[in-house]
Amino acid sequence: MLKIYNDGKRITAALSGDLDHHAAREIRLELDDVIARSRPELLILDFEKVGFMDSSGIGLILGRSRAVRAVGGELLVKNARREIAEIIKISGLGQLIAAQCDVG
Repeated sequence: MLKIYNDGKRITAALSGDLDHHAAREIRLELDDVIARSRPELLILDFEKVGFMDSSGIGLILGRSRAVRAVGGELLVKNARREIAEIIKISGLGQLIAAQCDVG
């Protein structure tokens, strides 16, 4: 589900599986805790191993973007598959966050 790599200034959260309502809730709680404790300059959400994302994923990304900005950091989404990259684009999230997505 979630592996977190924290070097103090940058946190990478490697997500895996399906990002639905239940998974998003657990991930949100864990990420909010680590953001509050570490106050990262950059939070990277790595979607390489995420196969599915519904609207709960949009909320997860948007909420973590707000949380990390509140402590002076930025959020980057990377390695999103085509379907997830399209959801990010269509939802308007792409204009709010940095994203490196597999849309090719």
